Amino acid sequence: MDSRYDAIIVGGGPAGATAGILLAQAGWRVAIVEKARFPRRKVCGEFISGTTWPLLRQLGVAGELLELAGPAVRRVAVYANAAMVTAELPAASGQRADAGRAVGREHLDAALLRRAAEAGADVWQPHALAGFAAEADGYACTIVDQDTRATRTLHAPLLIGAHGSWESGALPTQDFRRSPGAADLFGFKAHFRHSALPADLMPLLAFPGGYGGMVHTDGGRVSLSCCIRRDRLQQCRRQWPAMKAGAAVLAHIGASCRGVALALAPAALDGPWLSAGPLQTGLRTFGSGGIFTVGNAAAEAHPIVAEGISMAIQSAALLCGRLLAHPELRGATPVASHVFERIRDDYARAWRANFSRRLHMAAMFAHLFMRPATARIATGVIERFPQLLTAGARWSGKTEPLRGARTLDVVPP
Repeated sequence: MDSRYDAIIVGGGPAGATAGILLAQAGWRVAIVEKARFPRRKVCGEFISGTTWPLLRQLGVAGELLELAGPAVRRVAVYANAAMVTAELPAASGQRADAGRAVGREHLDAALLRRAAEAGADVWQPHALAGFAAEADGYACTIVDQDTRATRTLHAPLLIGAHGSWESGALPTQDFRRSPGAADLFGFKAHFRHSALPADLMPLLAFPGGYGGMVHTDGGRVSLSCCIRRDRLQQCRRQWPAMKAGAAVLAHIGASCRGVALALAPAALDGPWLSAGPLQTGLRTFGSGGIFTVGNAAAEAHPIVAEGISMAIQSAALLCGRLLAHPELRGATPVASHVFERIRDDYARAWRANFSRRLHMAAMFAHLFMRPATARIATGVIERFPQLLTAGARWSGKTEPLRGARTLDVVPP
């Protein structure tokens, strides 16, 4: 197998697989390097906004995912202390009648990566990126087989970092090291069966030191995902010393949110708790030289707005549209640096136009609802004016179609 490609994508999650599908369908020679075995569970809220399903349909995976996905989400809510306020989820304007739904990452990731391979991408899995070096005509990526430990070097004029934001690695875009702090946020997730949560409802959970959400997902399960500060997590461990971390966090949430206690009273835990962190929220980088980033490698919104999956998939579509507009990127001829910079500037503008408000609104909502004093005030206002919940869902980007996705013209319906 030839080791020279038009693009190497590091990470085979939703963003990386989407980029792989779009480039491979356009005739690019693409390698996707993914270190984990699929199917895999991930700390993730699992919700996919209605504005992303048209793109999944054009990628060729919506049909099988919709057969698995949970029911359509039509309402949102806030569960905080004794308050349980609900409101209608706004409909997306200018779109066909797609509703937001949730589907487990073990299904979503596997379907997208399988589709990338069908489109012609070479999927190196389970392979980890062990080395990275710049060359005269691009980059060399040394990958290692997780099973045999055999190595191989792949070459390409450009790289796409789709590696997420949990672990540092060989790429310049993978330096996530920082000193631990009390305010660090850690993610937890679990599935439950036989919940009393209404099928069409997705509530925001506000509790001291954190926030979370619940939604019906595939297989009749309810997914509960949350983020909690390091200092509050330590308090939970001290308060419930006999429990594992996930169970202690759930006990804290249940004591703080009457809605959660009611929804999970008849429920049973389905599988183990997952945890990860600390989160690296905020705008990170769009790359440099011939390296570009998508998904959480570019930026990560607080999960409170449940837009992480949609932003990952949509950001990959934005980048690929700009790459495909430059046929000179393919082949053995070295690409001038100003071409990469022009593409990056265009991509960055499109990214900000689509996602900056989501990023800022997510940060504002997160800090508002994880602090008890401000959460009480916000909940009191929402109880008087429930329509603010509908407005908040709109502000978080759930009704905005993706703008500037030039790839949509070249993807078969």
